[in-house]
Amino acid sequence: MDFVEDKDLVKEFLNGNEIAFRTIVDRYSKKIYWHARGMLNNHFDADEVTQEVIIVLYKKLHTFNFNSALYTWIYRITSTRTLNFIRKKKIKELFSIFDEKYDNLKSESDILNNFEHKDEIERIEKALQKLPIKQREVFIMKSFEEMSYKEISEITGKSVGGLKANYFHALKKITELLNEKE
Repeated sequence: MDFVEDKDLVKEFLNGNEIAFRTIVDRYSKKIYWHARGMLNNHFDADEVTQEVIIVLYKKLHTFNFNSALYTWIYRITSTRTLNFIRKKKIKELFSIFDEKYDNLKSESDILNNFEHKDEIERIEKALQKLPIKQREVFIMKSFEEMSYKEISEITGKSVGGLKANYFHALKKITELLNEKE
């Protein structure tokens, strides 16, 4: 089945041929892994995302509409799942930092300082949630993930100019929101 076209493999799988799905996985799992690995820079995380993408493919292959190449569709799923993984990991790291800080509190002033820091982080998170999704995504990728506009463009399929505009508007809006009095 290695020389069968992607569209025929998809049709075979949708008709109940599990071997066709296995062929798709064999054909694309390394590409999925290396795309995720490039964004995550970690073998274990990339492996986890790869497994997640394969599960999504199995469940959602019936929604593939043949308007693009199969790999383009898989690439977008991989990008989305990888970005979601990055966001989840950042949140987990943030909370683990809070846990460590709270475990080491010694005085009342330590408690007040940590609550002030927590309030600041919560204000940033609330401001981010008020941004339109496109602006939020670009802002997170550029500011927190330190990606270049070119990298973000490759992931999202958006133009560099459009990304710069979204980032500029996001930065302006976040600055305004953070400067507001509560």
